[in-house]
Amino acid sequence: MTDSTKLSPLPPAQPDIPADLPPHRLSVVVPLYNEEDNVDPLLERIHLALGPYPYPWEVVIVDDGSADDTVPNLEKAAKRYGPHVRIVALMRNFKQTAAMQAGLDAARGDVIVTMDGDLQNDPIDIPRMVGRLLREDLDLVAGWRKNRKDGMILRKIPSKIANRLIARITGVHLQDYGCSLKAFRASAIKNVRLYGEMHRFIPAWLATVTTPRKIAQEEVTHHARMFGESKYGISRTFRVVLDLIFVYFFMRFRTRPGHFFGGIGMGLGALGVLILAYLTALKIFTGASIGTRPMFFGGFFFLIAGIQMVTTGVLAELLTRVYFESGQSQAYVARDVPALDDGAGWQDKPQR
Repeated sequence: MTDSTKLSPLPPAQPDIPADLPPHRLSVVVPLYNEEDNVDPLLERIHLALGPYPYPWEVVIVDDGSADDTVPNLEKAAKRYGPHVRIVALMRNFKQTAAMQAGLDAARGDVIVTMDGDLQNDPIDIPRMVGRLLREDLDLVAGWRKNRKDGMILRKIPSKIANRLIARITGVHLQDYGCSLKAFRASAIKNVRLYGEMHRFIPAWLATVTTPRKIAQEEVTHHARMFGESKYGISRTFRVVLDLIFVYFFMRFRTRPGHFFGGIGMGLGALGVLILAYLTALKIFTGASIGTRPMFFGGFFFLIAGIQMVTTGVLAELLTRVYFESGQSQAYVARDVPALDDGAGWQDKPQR
């Protein structure tokens, strides 16, 4: 247990635990990468927010291959606070999505909250979000940084554009897709596997296993970064666009990719057949020379492209079968740690 020294540079706050929380176990998942100066303030703020929590809770900190003193600082903090502070150390930097998936896999709670470890998300909001999740029988309550403390050009404007584009394409209408502070029902989020850089689209992925009616948003506090450096830049905008194309394809054609590629192939093939039929009729009835006409080569191009797209659709269907029948691959490799008993490693006594 820590002493009462205030390590957090964030504004003073009082924990606000909803009085009507249904019984549950809570896991807080926090991916970290080179955040050595934020470890102690982060854990102090989490314990301030959840100190009087009436039900068992744990903190799962995932170190994403940090090159600084993040891991030593975490180990010292874990000894100070107790076994409910659990550390998952990845072998190298697998990026945020894989780190978040590692934390979700390690979490044992009925409710899972994810958040960034840079002190821009405030753990004080966690009980309120969990309360709404459980009272309204939701599967996700996503944070909305309405009063965002970031730069206008590099962060706010690209984020607003991306949020509108994502909402329009995925059909899941949220104001802030980029906020990592989210509360999930474990039975829902554990049916979703995260790969690549898909942590930005978790609400969209979740919509593939639950109805959008069970997804809501909640205004949350947002602080300016005080320690360390941001891991994001303007370059992520281009990655978001590429990922969004994949998300759209996966949401619409995940179980029937042959329809996507086959539809395009049939269209291209039909256009090629029409062009070649027209040129054939022109040759037969008028005797015109067609061998050197650009339309002739275009017709063959469309026909061959159509056949290739149909073939791609067949291969995609086979890969889909493999994907659904063997879901054992992981997007990360973590160091081995002793397994915990189901009843161990929980903070289940409210702190006074």
